[in-house]
Amino acid sequence: MYKTLTLKRGKEESLRRFHPWVFSGALVSMPGQNDDIEEGDIVRVEASDGTPMGVGHFQIGSIAVRMLSFDDIDITPEFYGEALRQAWLMRKALGLCRPDNTAFRLVHGEGDFLPGLVVDIYGDTAVLQAHSPGMHFAREIIAMQLTQIEGLDIRSVYYKSETTLPYKAHLDATNGYLIGHSESSVAVENGLKFNIDWLRGQKTGFFVDQRDNRMLLEHYSAGRRVLNMFCYTGGFSVYAMRGGAAQVHSVDSSSKAVALTDANIALNFPDDNRHEAFAEDAFKFLDNTAKGAYDLIILDPPAFAKHRSALRNALRGYQKLNAAGIAKVAPGGIVFTFSCSQAVSREQFRLAVFSAAAQTGRKVRILHQLTQPADHPVNIYHPEGEYLKGLALYVE
Repeated sequence: MYKTLTLKRGKEESLRRFHPWVFSGALVSMPGQNDDIEEGDIVRVEASDGTPMGVGHFQIGSIAVRMLSFDDIDITPEFYGEALRQAWLMRKALGLCRPDNTAFRLVHGEGDFLPGLVVDIYGDTAVLQAHSPGMHFAREIIAMQLTQIEGLDIRSVYYKSETTLPYKAHLDATNGYLIGHSESSVAVENGLKFNIDWLRGQKTGFFVDQRDNRMLLEHYSAGRRVLNMFCYTGGFSVYAMRGGAAQVHSVDSSSKAVALTDANIALNFPDDNRHEAFAEDAFKFLDNTAKGAYDLIILDPPAFAKHRSALRNALRGYQKLNAAGIAKVAPGGIVFTFSCSQAVSREQFRLAVFSAAAQTGRKVRILHQLTQPADHPVNIYHPEGEYLKGLALYVE
């Protein structure tokens, strides 16, 4: 039987609307040392009148419980197995698993009703990432259930959570294989090949969330001089090359990222001299770029604000970056600009870009409003899951 946490009067309304988070301030009392409830434990949540509200993973922090079910049930291995199977059925319906596309996200946390869990698929390897102590403790069960999904054919499961778990939980998580073993491999995205390094790369090894936006960029690349800022593995650069770009320059402050980009270009376009990569600071590179040197610029920086406390500085950063990009792009050029900061709302990001455009004095029109792809679904009861915002701009 699970331990029970009780909500303050009136605090059950969000759970009745199926929002998957219970904040610490909504509880009558947070568990202490004598309550026999530890981080990662499964707990029952009940309303002030004793009505069961469901079960979830407990953790210390502002988000005290991440709800696994709004029914008063046991969380068994079969519970995880069914949730994973439903996630797979959706990806299957989307047509994401094909010979020309072997990289996609299988589980997107709250968007797949498994809060605190991310699973990315690269061929026959699943990379599992826990963002909560509860999912960390369930990792072995989840890994085993992944290998049992009919049609997915997972042979290896790699666990990569050293940097994603709450550091105050003192879980001492170690990255490594839970099942099988596979060296970093080549995955295919829309017919293009990419080296995936889940051992040493950022996130799970690749940013699958920009797949649809990369395809759109390919459509606009023919004959254009392209600048890909914060290139990381060079995803946008590879698509631009296939789209017929006249020239592609990739920039990242990390020499490792530049090496990854060069490797991915060579994998798809060997001996093609249209591409050149630079290990330089993005802002300095833009400052030293002549106006009109590029017809298509991609601004896809890492999260400027990981927490709301950094929001003001982040918005200044987005405004400064976009002002530089809009000012430097050639007349008739296009700017693809993004924010992956969950703390930054769509409206706040647009306002920062609008302010940047006004600062340059140029005429700017929105061609497309961009977001994350369908394998990064947003739970309709959890709008916070919409983290990727983007605009494709036409600049006169």
